[in-house]
This record gives sequence, structure tokens and C-alpha cells, in this order.
Amino acid sequence: MSEDPSHQFSPVRLHGGITNPAIILQYSNRKSLRESTIRMATEALFSFAVERLGDKLIQEANFLKDVSRQADRLHRDLRAMQCFLEEADKKQEEDSRVRNWVSEIREAVYNAEDIIDMFILNAQSLRTNFFLKRGFKKLINRYKVGKKIEALQLGLLDISNRREALGIQNIGEGTSCLAQIQMLQDLRRSTPDAQEQVVVGLEKEADKLVNQLIGGDLRRRMISLVGMGGIGKTTLAKKVYNHTQVLKHCPGCRAWAYVSQDCRPRDVYMQIIKQLVFTSTNDQQVLEMVEKLQEHELGDFLHGHLKVKRYLIVLDDVWSCRDWNSLAKVSSNDPDCLGNVFPDGGNGSRLLLTTRDKDVALHADARSTPQEMQLLSKQKSWNLFCGKAFLDHVDADRYPPDLVQLGREMVDKCNGLPLAIVALGGLLSKDMSHTEWRKVHDNINAYLAKQGSQTGVMTVLNLSYIDLPSYLKPCFLHLSLFPEDYVISTRKLFLLWIAEGFVLSAEQADQQRMKVTAEVYLNELINRNLIQVVRMSVNARVVECRVHDLMRELAIRKAKEQNFFGTHDIANPLSSSTSNSSLFSSKCRRQSIYSDMERYASVEHNTPYLRSLLLFNLGHEICRISQLDFIGKCFKVLRVLDLEGVEVESLPSIVGTLIHLRYLGLRHTGLKLLPLSIGNLRSLQTLDVNNLKQVPNVIWKIQNMIYLYMEGQEDDIPLKIDTLENLQVLSGITFKQWIQNNSSKLTCLGKLKLQGRYELVEGVEFWTSIAKLRVLKSLYLMASEESSFPSLAMDSCLYLSKLDIKGHMQKLSETFQFPPNLSQLTLDSCRLDCDPMPILEKLPKLLTLRLRAESYLGTEMHVSANGFPQLKVLQLFELSNVINLNIEKGAMPWLMQLHCYSSTSISGVGKLSNLVKVKIVSNSTIPVTRRNVKILRKNHLYWDHS
Repeated sequence: MSEDPSHQFSPVRLHGGITNPAIILQYSNRKSLRESTIRMATEALFSFAVERLGDKLIQEANFLKDVSRQADRLHRDLRAMQCFLEEADKKQEEDSRVRNWVSEIREAVYNAEDIIDMFILNAQSLRTNFFLKRGFKKLINRYKVGKKIEALQLGLLDISNRREALGIQNIGEGTSCLAQIQMLQDLRRSTPDAQEQVVVGLEKEADKLVNQLIGGDLRRRMISLVGMGGIGKTTLAKKVYNHTQVLKHCPGCRAWAYVSQDCRPRDVYMQIIKQLVFTSTNDQQVLEMVEKLQEHELGDFLHGHLKVKRYLIVLDDVWSCRDWNSLAKVSSNDPDCLGNVFPDGGNGSRLLLTTRDKDVALHADARSTPQEMQLLSKQKSWNLFCGKAFLDHVDADRYPPDLVQLGREMVDKCNGLPLAIVALGGLLSKDMSHTEWRKVHDNINAYLAKQGSQTGVMTVLNLSYIDLPSYLKPCFLHLSLFPEDYVISTRKLFLLWIAEGFVLSAEQADQQRMKVTAEVYLNELINRNLIQVVRMSVNARVVECRVHDLMRELAIRKAKEQNFFGTHDIANPLSSSTSNSSLFSSKCRRQSIYSDMERYASVEHNTPYLRSLLLFNLGHEICRISQLDFIGKCFKVLRVLDLEGVEVESLPSIVGTLIHLRYLGLRHTGLKLLPLSIGNLRSLQTLDVNNLKQVPNVIWKIQNMIYLYMEGQEDDIPLKIDTLENLQVLSGITFKQWIQNNSSKLTCLGKLKLQGRYELVEGVEFWTSIAKLRVLKSLYLMASEESSFPSLAMDSCLYLSKLDIKGHMQKLSETFQFPPNLSQLTLDSCRLDCDPMPILEKLPKLLTLRLRAESYLGTEMHVSANGFPQLKVLQLFELSNVINLNIEKGAMPWLMQLHCYSSTSISGVGKLSNLVKVKIVSNSTIPVTRRNVKILRKNHLYWDHS
């Protein structure tokens, strides 16, 4: 049982002690779920702190036994306050007195959490002292914390006495936690395609833009979209970027780069280069070499690649003329110069730029007229709203007349701004009742300011935040910590949310579903149009996301209101005009630093109760050991520390004193060794590090560890991990290290990645150890270059559904040797001599098959009739030797996606009647038969030849 206080439900967490099954059954009704969801929204951020405090009292009972009576009383008082928060939350938007009252409760909860955390920290430190000295300090510590709790309780009494004066009535204990759990069961994972967007009112603009991109003179031209934030510049740019005529005009030479207000030419160049040059896994080594180039060298590299090509480059969100100059390397003495990074080959190349400033567009290309986007007309606004609220575009007569009237009046208040209309439509689409629409309608006038004003837009967006259930509000606010237009890894985001305590679980034993729950949260935020999808997996799961700048601004404003993070200008947190002593408020709970690490490390830090510190090394500075000591000295109750991308020579041993730390991100820091003191991190749930020389053999002490990532170890030394009974993800352990542990103790392990020399272990013993993992779903085996796999007998792995094998295989396993429930298989660099299809096509439950570079060295592949009875996705990557893939009639009857990134001729595509997506890149071909063309046109399929 994990000791983590933030992820457990004690009996007290179910408000009112609701455990009766008869009461639980009432939530099976969808209307009841909706009503309870509305109630959940009122508890918001501070309810999590109250829940965590209750769990803390239970989990840390040994430390708190000397003050347990005072601490329990404090927790009861705080929970009593929650009874009044629903009505207070309704009133705080319109009454500043109530808003202040709610803020005082929030501060009381934060203070209580601080008191308990510091008491535990002091109690832990006393364990190392001499007996008599320890006893004396223990009395002092107990006395101090007792006095602090008493003072806090007096403050709570005063807050409570002012409740009636503010007209806040006791609404009784809610049922939010139970409702959250039941609601999650009712949600199904549904993520919109990254390219699917409701585009209304932009048809003429799109046609005009397409003509500009593919027509006109042959000189390189800059086409600009100009308009206010949220007006649809990026939406229109994406529409024409994927237009069929544009695809034909610039075959295989298109790239999209986000620039943002914090323009960094080197990062923009790398975005473009990765899309144009490095499109396969074989290019990884060359890519690493290119990434080491200086900014001007990257510019020259890009110029050389584009010089003889007809290209389309989109530069999204350019803010200033100076930014354009730095991107194009225009001389300040010759502003009319076309620049030297994006060459003019006289072949019809185009750059598409989006900006809020018309001067930027004119500066970039004075001979081209910027396309200025207009606000939508009333009818187009209504059509856009209907596409989001009613999910279609049919005649308004089919909608309920009362909702039509309310909807039209609300849309009028949006004044034709697409982003506001989309946000409003998404908000209302969740509940089609007259009562819900009337409630939003009656409040919208108070939230919208003058037409076209930035305040009005933000207020409309704020409606989406107000409607969020309490479990989503902190997740949304957390996004404010990331830089503008930052591409966020969803894997990392889920782990951060879990460490922060934002992800709820019905029982501690259900911790295995934490990441699944976090994914549900993310998908709901996406469906509410609060997060944008950047990249999705072939299985339609979001891999990367970002937050639109207006939504991020909304999150920043709300986070500042709630002391969620520091109140300093996080866009430029370390400006020269800021004094060292006022960088952040002393009440700050979270900080994110984007640049100037050296100065941040050297200033005086007055935030002793900081819980999360995220460093984003956007400037690629070097952060040395002396700069990291302050973390352990100044932030003693830190829970989240993320240094990813910050170059660090070594990690100070003082980090081991952060006993409340739950997340430690050290990926891509250049670290080679970890201090032995890391074994003292008793609360650590996630350790994410790579490319270490060796992992210290103290990890076994961290019994709360759930997610352990340590890929790229150089030394294969013993590593004990079989004491980590809560471990769910283990990535990067070597085969030799693994076999030295008792796998039967890892009862929660669901995902395992092994690497190194497979021949150092005995095959039967190894697969027996894997078969003991009763909840293992995903297995990744990566053999070192000098190693190889024999024929693998995996049939004992009854629960395994996903298998990745990378490395030389002496022989492909027979069909009966594969896991019986295998649904996803990836083979990479296996160098098989025989066609793998006759064996793989007989796997009865296989849904996804990926054959990556050098997985097969032959020239022919054949799929027989009735082969792959359930396969839905087939991907072929860089199979350079394969000339032909023949698909017989009756094969792959359910195939929906076919991706081929190699010079392969594919026959039989016309026999695949369920295809919805075909992507053919490089020199691959599909024979142009009447049947093939009919299938492709019927399903609106396409193929790219790069």
C-alpha cells in the first residue's frame, strides 16, 4: 500500500459517509450525473487540498501521533467549510466580498497543509539526532505546531462567523467524489482528429488563399493572414495547408512552424527541418548531428535544402518585424531584401504567415497584399455555433425553438469572433436542456464587455472555466505553467497531474487506473475546446497537445486569482526591472522558469512552501551543480521538480532531503550519476531520467515508486527493484538486472521495457519471470547491436496485448509461440530473412501491425486470403528491400488504415473495402486500377509521394 497522501480515498473522503449501494444506484441516471457534475464544479482547487490533508493525517499517523488530536480537529473544521462552498462559488463571480471569503478559506487550507508538511519534515530530521537531544526538540516541535494549529482554528472561526453576513447558506454535504467516479465510468474516450475542425464562413477566404498559393508569378511570395487573436487565422491556414491542390503544388515539401511571441529562430528552423528532411527512424543519428549546429548553420542548412525545391512553409503567429528579420536573416540595412534562409528559386514557392500586426505582413513582403480576416456575419456565426452546439449544420427548423432563440441571442453577444463562438458552443453542447441554456443566457450579459474588446473575449472563455467540474479545474490551471505555444507531451502531463494530486481514484488499490483517468481528463478538456491536439497516435490517442494563447491567458488569470502559481509576469519572469526579492509572492505554490537560470538560482528565494518547480531551458543554457543546491535549501516541501532539458553536470545530494517529492524529471539533462541520497525520497512516485552511466542501487528503498524511467544505462550493474510493489511502469532495466529480481513481487507492473544483451539470460527462466506479471499489458524488448533474439516462446504471457521487439531476431517465432491475446505488434531492426506475413497473419486478435526499418530484408511480402482477420492498422516503415506487397482477396477484411513509408508497390488495395485512410510516402505505388480509384474516391482517401 502506497503512502502517497494525495492519491488515496480514506473513508472520510466520501462526503456524508455515502457507502449505501442503494444511494449509489441513483447516480446511474444521466440527469443525476449531470446535476452532480455541476455540484462538483463548485469545490474547485481548494477541495483537493482538503482531501490531501485528510489523507496526510492517515498516512503520516506515525509522525503526527503527538499532535493527532489538534490535526484531526483542524481537518474537521476545514471539511465543515466545504459544506458552504457550492453557494459561495455561485456568488463569488458577482460579489467581491464572497470572493474574498472563498480566498480566505483557500489560504486556510494551504496554511494547514504547510503546517502538517513542515511538521513531518522536522520529525523526519529528528530521527537522526541523539536520543536526549531528539526528545527535547520533539517537544519544541510539537508545541510549535500545536500553537500554529490553534491560531489557524481561530482564523477559521472568524471566517465561519462572517458566512451568514454574506448570505451563504448551509447546503449540506455534497456527493462530488462519488459523482466523479460514477461519471468517469460513463465517459468514453473520444478524441477529435487533429485535422478535424468546424470551419464555417471561410470558404471564399480559403479559395482565394489557395489561388494565391498555387497561382500567380513564380517568384517566392509571402502570403499573410492578418487579424485579431481568435479570429481564425490558424484555422484557415490549416485548411489551405491540407488542401488537395496545395498538396499537388508542393509535393513532399511542406512544413508548419509555430513561432509565437517568444520567437526563437533556431527552434523554428528545427521544426521545419524535422518535417522536410528527417522523416524516418534511420535518420536519427544525422538528426542528432544537425541538432548540434549553431543557429546560423541551421539557417544555411535549411536554405541549401530548399534552394532547388518548390516549398510551402507556414510561419504561424509572428508577432513583430524584428521576429521576421531574425527568421529570414534580413539585413537591418536592407529591409526590402527577401532574406537568405527561405530562397527564391523562381519556381512558385510560398511562405504563409499569420500575424496580429498588419505591419509585420507588409514588412515581410511589401509587394503582396495581406489578407485581412473579418469577423463573421450573424448567419455565419450562427452556422459555426450550430456546428459546435448541435454538432451539425442542418436547417434551424429542426432545432428546439426555445434553444434557437436563446442561442441566437448568445451568439450575437460574441460579435462574430470565432474562438468565442466555438467556446460557447462547446459549453452548451454538453447539456441541451432549456434550464441549462437559460442559465448561461442570463449570465452572459454580465460577462461580456464592449463589442470586440479583449476583456469580452476572455469573459466568454471564462464561461468554459466556470462550467468545468472541480476535478478538471486544477488540470486546466496547471497548463498555465507551460510556455506559450509549447508542445506538451501527454505522457509527462499525466505524470505531473498525478504527482500534483489532481487525479482522483476510488480506492488506493485502483492506482493502476491513474493514467487512464488522467487521459479521460485530457480528452474532456479537448472536447471542451480548452486544449488543442498537436499529434495523435495511430490508435487515435493524443500524444502531444498545446494550449491556445488566449486559453493560456485565461488559465494564467484564474491561476493568479487562486495563488496557484506566482503572480509575477511569467512571460518574462526574470526581467531586469524586477528586484531579486520580489520575483514571486511568498504565498506562491508553483513556479515555472523559462530563461536566465543562472540569475534565478542566485536570487534570494522567499517561497518556503513552494510545491512545484518546472524549469524550461528555452535558452539552452548550462546549469551547473552550484546552481541546484538552492532547491534543497529553499524549497523543503517541494512535490514536483522538473529539470528536463536543463544541462546539469551532477545532482546535489541535498535533493535527498526533499521527502515530500513525488515527481523528479531529469530527462535530457546530461546527468551521468545520481546521488545515493535519492534513496531517501520516501514519497517519490515518478523518476524520469535517461542516459545515465549507472543507476544507483538504492531505488529499492523508494517504496512509493509507481513510474520508473531510466533508459540508456551504460553500465549493466545489479539493480534491485523487486521491493517496489506499487510499480506500474518500468522502462530501461537491462535483461541481466531484471532476471536478478523476483518478478512475482511486482504485482502492479503493467508496462515493461527491457534492453541490453538478451543472451546473458536463459530463455525459459526469462519468459517464466514475465509470465508471473499478471497485469502486464505492454512489453518492449530492445537488444543491443551486438546481441540478438532467438525464436521467442511467449505463449505463457496470457495477459500481454502489446509487444515491441527491436533488434536482430535469428528466427521469427511461430504463430502459436506469440502471446494469445496480442493486439498490437511492432518489429524493428529484426533483419528477418523470411516473409513474416505467413506467420503474423494467423494471429487471431492482432489489430495493429508495424514493420519498421530493416525488420524484414526480403523483397516480397504476401498476405493470403483470410489473413489478418481483425487487423485495422498496417504500417510499413523504410522497408527498403521490399519491392512488392501482394494482398489477396479476402485478406485484412477490417483494415482501416494503411501507411507505407518505403519504395514498395502494393497490389490488392481495391479489395480492402473498409479502408478510411491510406498514406503512401516516398516511392511507394498503388496500381491505378478502376477498382483502386473507386475505393479511394469513395472513402476520400489520398496518398502522398514525397
